[in-house]
Amino acid sequence: MLNGLSLSAIRIFEAAARHGTFRAAASELNLSPSAVSHAIVKLERDLGTPLFDRSARAIRLTGDGEILMRHVSAAFEELRRGVESVSARRSRLLRLHSAPSFAAQILSPRLPTFLAAHPGLEVRIAASTEYVRFVDGEFDADIVYGKPSGDHLVIEPLGEELVTPLCAPEMAMGIRVPSDLLTRILIRSDNKRVRWPDWFAANGLTAPATQAMSFDRSFLAIAAAADGLGVALESTRLAQREILSGKLVAPLVGRTRDLRYIGHHLCYPKSGSQRRLVSAFAEWLRAELGTPAPLAE
Repeated sequence: MLNGLSLSAIRIFEAAARHGTFRAAASELNLSPSAVSHAIVKLERDLGTPLFDRSARAIRLTGDGEILMRHVSAAFEELRRGVESVSARRSRLLRLHSAPSFAAQILSPRLPTFLAAHPGLEVRIAASTEYVRFVDGEFDADIVYGKPSGDHLVIEPLGEELVTPLCAPEMAMGIRVPSDLLTRILIRSDNKRVRWPDWFAANGLTAPATQAMSFDRSFLAIAAAADGLGVALESTRLAQREILSGKLVAPLVGRTRDLRYIGHHLCYPKSGSQRRLVSAFAEWLRAELGTPAPLAE
């Protein structure tokens, strides 16, 4: 009970508000529509205010109903996270966060081998450009583009990446020297730390003033280049699948000064109940990428 209110009634209210009908809420909760309607009426009576405007075909939240729904939704989401956080410690669930292009281009193709080596393990991946702070127990590890910081974290560099112009084989036939790129459609990755001006400067040229198209994710730029839309300046690690399949080639590798940098890091808390599972994942990822184990502190 919450101030005299039944939590089951709050749950029924949330389902009804989310679905927009008592019937759909009843179906989700395995109740009759009449039971849902009676529970809502009692809740409205206990609160002293109507929560829904009712018509013959639909229901709509009142102003007070919308206010309550905002708080109830937030509370249920926090409850879900708490239950998931606790259950993850009892089950074999590895919760990963990753930079989007690393997740799409590197993690997804390789995960079957990791899962085959760990029968019964469930892996859950979320991808965004935000860094995980590990303050709410929602994730066990994060693969970050760039270098994160934090005294409470283990931070492992995931090796150097070679950044070079990549394009479809047909387009590569006319690219022999860096200046050949000055008349080509250059694909820009907006969030890339190494960009076209850096590459042209390293090769003694000034980058063209504009590029014909840009993307905010490397995996989109790689796909565009593979489709023949232009030349992308990208990591050969991120584009490994497309290079091995012959969809992309690197026409200037060995003829120019290409750029190398450590693009991604794996980070995870120094302590925690999932440390053994995270350590197994880290060991597998290092083997997949050919990166050495970190030095012991």
